[in-house]
Amino acid sequence: MQKLLTMLKLQQSLNDATNGRGWEKGVTAQGKRIDWRRCAFIEAAELIDSYPWKHWKDIAAEPDRENIRIEAVDIWHFVASEALRYAAVEAKIDIETLATMIARSEGYRAFSEGKTVQLESFYDEIAVVEDFVASLFCRQNEIVALCERFFYLASVCGLNLDSLYALYIGKNILNRFRQDHGYKEGSYTKLWNGEEDNVVMQRILQEQPDITPEALYEALHRHYPSAIAQ
Repeated sequence: MQKLLTMLKLQQSLNDATNGRGWEKGVTAQGKRIDWRRCAFIEAAELIDSYPWKHWKDIAAEPDRENIRIEAVDIWHFVASEALRYAAVEAKIDIETLATMIARSEGYRAFSEGKTVQLESFYDEIAVVEDFVASLFCRQNEIVALCERFFYLASVCGLNLDSLYALYIGKNILNRFRQDHGYKEGSYTKLWNGEEDNVVMQRILQEQPDITPEALYEALHRHYPSAIAQ
């Protein structure tokens, strides 16, 4: 359960820093409404677009497996945020209790055991994503069930608990880096010398799998275009 708890705590910290304390009530410090389920829905649509589902375009293309995993991790940021909101506002429980609730679920246990899910075609994988989207809006208060559906989606996308954790840590630190370098104000540059920042982050993790969050932040700073970083 420790990895789950760590991710939830990191998400709480990121949300506090990005949105201001009290974001769980649904409004940022700047007065913007927050809808974590809608955020997850939009990321799910981006995940689907990583598959060559369009019958009129690039019909011989293969699914972009690397981006599929990244989009799944992005969805987890928002599912975790919705779980934290639910814990604080509706259930009135702490993060440790929330993590225990989720960890006791059958879906989490299967995911943490690394059970893989191989479907017949990528159309079947898309159907899993669409089922997850349906659950976003049909089960408003069943947060554990929503997390279980996410874990199944993640396993279909080729993730297990260890790989989700590694990519989550990477994306969490990248999100912090983005916020510190003007993401909210619109001055941040996502394209670094011809590569998206997500790609750079993944390469750093591949080259240094045991890198600490602090060292990853520094590595991102070194790779950020110097003219912007100054």
